[in-house]
Amino acid sequence: MTRYLISFNDGAMDHIPDEDWPDVGKAAHAVTQEAVNAGVFVFGAGLQRQRASVVAMDGLVTDGPYPETKEVIGGFVVVDVAAREEALTWAAKIAVACRCAQEVRHLMPDPETDAMLREASRRG
Repeated sequence: MTRYLISFNDGAMDHIPDEDWPDVGKAAHAVTQEAVNAGVFVFGAGLQRQRASVVAMDGLVTDGPYPETKEVIGGFVVVDVAAREEALTWAAKIAVACRCAQEVRHLMPDPETDAMLREASRRG
């Protein structure tokens, strides 16, 4: 299987009227449940609209991009599917539920980290 990041930019859902948010939440949770039931959901979350912190290699912490001035991710889902076409199908379902376009990116495989996670889950 291959992991894909499905995401949308901060502000992509700003066009949704306040009274529609409960329906959007229900639709988004329904798609999440469908992905969980299909065994492809890895993780997902919306991000708070806030300033990020950037930590440099020397430990120096500085202010990161400001959501109101730069493109930043507003929310994401990671799916583990057999092919890109399946990731695009999930992105289309998420786009309908969240009422905004979704970006799809292939995540680089990391067999060593996958092995670490399998070992950790076996231990407990």
